[in-house]
Amino acid sequence: MSGQKSKLGRDVYLALAAIGWADGQLDEEEADAIVRTALEEGLELEEIQEIEAATQQPVDIGVIDRKNMTKEDRLFVYAVASWMTRLDGRVSAKELGALARLGEALKVPEGPREHADAIAQDVANFAEGDRPARYDLMALRRIIGERLEADRVARG
Repeated sequence: MSGQKSKLGRDVYLALAAIGWADGQLDEEEADAIVRTALEEGLELEEIQEIEAATQQPVDIGVIDRKNMTKEDRLFVYAVASWMTRLDGRVSAKELGALARLGEALKVPEGPREHADAIAQDVANFAEGDRPARYDLMALRRIIGERLEADRVARG
């Protein structure tokens, strides 16, 4: 790893929109958090418009193209999706099913899913981090990257 973070691509945000729609509705705060983070990431205007459209109409998890996603990207998407399923205080069987399908679509094994989920919960526990406008998505990405790097170093 060069230490320089790759920019999260549009597919990451489309995946987040798809998981947000899993329970049949994407709440406005969730949609705003997805679009805001894409803007902060510096995506192109056309990509932002596509992401915004995905937050306005249901998107299927099957549209996710992971070929341009790094392992870190895939874990990040899974972690954010895990956090999003808990936002309204209840997790439906539909959401859990969608989360499992997302994990499979992203090719994230069960163990790393659990770690990503734990990191997402840690970030949600930051001061008022449980609300979408305050949830620190970039901190989540940074922590996942740091843990992946630490694991890589530990393995030698």
